[in-house]
This record gives sequence, structure tokens and C-alpha cells, in this order.
Amino acid sequence: MRRLVPAPLLSALLLVLWLLLADASSLGQWLLGAVVALGAPLLTASLRPGRVKVGRPGVVLRLLARVARDVVSSNLRVLHGTLRGAFGGPQRWPRSGFVQVPIMLRDPNALAALAIILAVIPGTVWCELSPDGRTLLLHVFDLGDEAALVAEIHQHYERPLQEIFE
Repeated sequence: MRRLVPAPLLSALLLVLWLLLADASSLGQWLLGAVVALGAPLLTASLRPGRVKVGRPGVVLRLLARVARDVVSSNLRVLHGTLRGAFGGPQRWPRSGFVQVPIMLRDPNALAALAIILAVIPGTVWCELSPDGRTLLLHVFDLGDEAALVAEIHQHYERPLQEIFE
């Protein structure tokens, strides 16, 4: 039964959503909804992540606190850089740039968590992961010391994620 319906809750929600969007409850809509509800999870099974085993809850809490602190401080730095550039003349704009960050994470869930962390921190954008999965291309709003930024990413985010996921 699990092979036919790999995600029963998802299938049920898809059927309900189909019927709500169709705004009809005819037999045909029920059949079309059932085809979508059963077919979509089967076709997308390879896209769903496997079970995640998260260890070290204390490290998780410290990482969340670190990310919250970095979000606030980065917001202030981006605001300061924007105002400095807007009112300080053209030479005062922040120096943005790309940084290649070597990474040691291999777990897909840890990489996804790192991508989310870097996406929520203002002034950083995850641009690309190299095909071999060993280098991250990151765009930074105000790039100061490149080596210090790489060390900060390793220390503050990558090491805790390794402890949690690997």
C-alpha cells in the first residue's frame, strides 16, 4: 500500500485542494482529483528528502541564537552601508563582490540548512555550489576581509551544522 500511496497526507491534501479549486464535486472532478492526488506524490518521490536525523539539540539552539544575532547585526550593517552610500558620495558605497568559500559539508540536509541560513542573513546571497560540491559561490553586499568572512562561515555555521547532521 505504501508503494501506491507514498505520502497519504499529501495525497489527501491534494485531493481536497483539487476539489476546492475546481469548485465542483462531480464524479469527474473526484476522479481527476484522485489521479492528481495519487500521481503527483509518485512522480515527485525522488524530490522529497529522506528522513532527517538531527543530533545535538544544544548545538541547534546555539546555532539558532547565532543566526538570530547575525541577522540583526547584518541588517544594521546593510542599513549603514546603504545610508553611507546614499548620503556619503559615490566613493562611500559598499564594496560588494563574490567570494568562493570551500565547504566540508556533504549531507544534503546540512547544505540546505546552510543555504537557508545564508539566505536569511541580509547582505549575503548563495549563488552556486560547484559541481563537485566542495566550493560555494557567495555574493556579499559589503565585502571587507575575504579570509575573515570564510573563517566566520566555517566557525559560525558549518561546524555546528556538521555536529548536527553528520
